[in-house]
Amino acid sequence: MDQSHQATIFDKIIAGEIPCHRVYEDDRVLAFLDIGPLSPGHTLVIPKERKAHLHQLSDDAAAAIGRVLPRICRAVLQATGATAYNVLQNNGSSAHQLVMHVHFHIIPKFERDGLGIGWKPGKLDQTQAKALLTRMHAALEADRAR
Repeated sequence: MDQSHQATIFDKIIAGEIPCHRVYEDDRVLAFLDIGPLSPGHTLVIPKERKAHLHQLSDDAAAAIGRVLPRICRAVLQATGATAYNVLQNNGSSAHQLVMHVHFHIIPKFERDGLGIGWKPGKLDQTQAKALLTRMHAALEADRAR
């Protein structure tokens, strides 16, 4: 196990020490039904690579998630009859992450069941946007050079 990663319940699920309702599994990804669902069909998709936050994942683990996420979404929609859903992914406790292992929630949305979101949009300041872009482009260039 990665020493920078604290053991979580997901590690025990991956290891088969705790049972789950498996929706999908391959050598890099596991998807299973959430035991505290916001709606029927609420599914968790996790990489088997043990990292707490999305930005820590390797490119290979991220690509593996990206390849299967749409397939699992389609399966959730077909199985539940939902026509709308949210994909939610939180990073850090202040962003509402409870289990410190990267995971994506696929949450079918029904009239009363599903994810509720309070969204308070601000306004993008042009000066701030230019400064952010400069720093983000530099960060992307540094990451590519690694």
